[in-house]
Amino acid sequence: MKGNLSKEKKYLLDWIKSQRSEFWKLSDAIWSYAELGMEEYRSSRAIVDCLRKHGFTVETGVADMPTAFVATFGSGRPALGFSCECDALPGLSQQKAVSQKSPIVEGAPGHGCGHNLLGVGAVMAATALKNAMEHFDLPGTIKIFGTPAEELQIGKPFMARAGLFRDIDGFLDWHPAFMNAVDCGSCSAYFSVRYHFRGKTSHGAIPWLGRSALDAALLTGQMIEYLREQITPGSGSTSANTINYSFPDVGPSFPNVVPDRSTIWCVGRFNTSEELNYVIGRLDKCAEGAAMATETKVEPERITASHERIPSRVLSQVLYDNLLSIGAPRFTEEESRLAGQFPRIPGLGGSGLDSTVSPILSFRPISDNSEYSWWAPMGFLMTATFPGGISGGHDWQLNACVGSAMGKKGMDIAAKVLGASGIDLLIHPETLAEARKEWKECLKDRAYKSLIPETVKPAVLINRETMDKYRPLQEKYYEKS
Repeated sequence: MKGNLSKEKKYLLDWIKSQRSEFWKLSDAIWSYAELGMEEYRSSRAIVDCLRKHGFTVETGVADMPTAFVATFGSGRPALGFSCECDALPGLSQQKAVSQKSPIVEGAPGHGCGHNLLGVGAVMAATALKNAMEHFDLPGTIKIFGTPAEELQIGKPFMARAGLFRDIDGFLDWHPAFMNAVDCGSCSAYFSVRYHFRGKTSHGAIPWLGRSALDAALLTGQMIEYLREQITPGSGSTSANTINYSFPDVGPSFPNVVPDRSTIWCVGRFNTSEELNYVIGRLDKCAEGAAMATETKVEPERITASHERIPSRVLSQVLYDNLLSIGAPRFTEEESRLAGQFPRIPGLGGSGLDSTVSPILSFRPISDNSEYSWWAPMGFLMTATFPGGISGGHDWQLNACVGSAMGKKGMDIAAKVLGASGIDLLIHPETLAEARKEWKECLKDRAYKSLIPETVKPAVLINRETMDKYRPLQEKYYEKS
């Protein structure tokens, strides 16, 4: 640990050190539950129970999402927001601390993005900050936002639309990574929409009696290909201004039956929310035109949409200063040896477990945490929880690491940095005022407006079928929180 720390920060760091076993156990339990987005029932309940035990008031089921919650401590200003995610990814089941692919349950979900660490790390930071506030009689409010289905970008846009991020002065967020750094970049606006086509079946020998829903979906995909040249190429990110699509449902599935149903699922990433809205309008017309041409019917299903992120140099500097003071995670020789046993992926940067602090950078990962940044300034931290060069994210390698001690050591550092930064902002509210001034200049008179129509409800059943299949197989491997 470097630098001179205030008595408030020393207290916070000592509290985390003395209490970390509880949060490590909670992280292990959530890792073992491995619940997909909107299905985080057991994970969310475990986190809520922990927060209530530590004196937070918690409202559950907010914004029409059963696994969403808002936890609150304190009153008045400053008001600080922390972000809690705990959703897993499909098909990434893996034993922890094992360097070869070894699923616990073949095909089951796994924490291939480290959200078992992310949510618990935020809770550990906020709980430590709460105890420091009580011990030193610091004024202010802490809010922890339990946001479901980050991997599908659903939770925060619907919570933002419900106004739950109002009256926050600054947000502090983090994500597991292969490096220790502060990200002061923006990120792309994002949408997810499905078009469901309905036609008429007939025998494949007399297809003129039917109306092919698959033809309509394929035509829509073809029109998207032509639409690409009508979209500005974007800049600043390899994922800016792109559209991807798939055909997740076609039926009946016999080739000698004209299909009467088909779905094309489209996601897009754009530099600005204005461009995003324009493209969604064009996609609607593509689908409508395909339905007209094939004499089928189409029903659009808006799943979600999120804004581009508004970066905050002021809060980034606060996080960075505390990261320098606290330092990077310290890994054992055994952990370094395990890290070296994972197969390397050609072309990926980084090597081994990072024990350094990188300069402030612009990483631009796509996340719905961008919604926070339209309500107040937001700072975003990354800490090393897996070795560089072995994972591009969303894979079994990352899952093996974030369930191990190396992952939880990175979580500890994140909790310390977030908590210490919270103390800075409570004691020096003028920093938040400076951040707010910068934030208003970045917004340039724009104001938050939801990109999701009011009539659209959260897709709470989007992963139900998958979890119904795998949850009974996973239950015998659950760990206690």
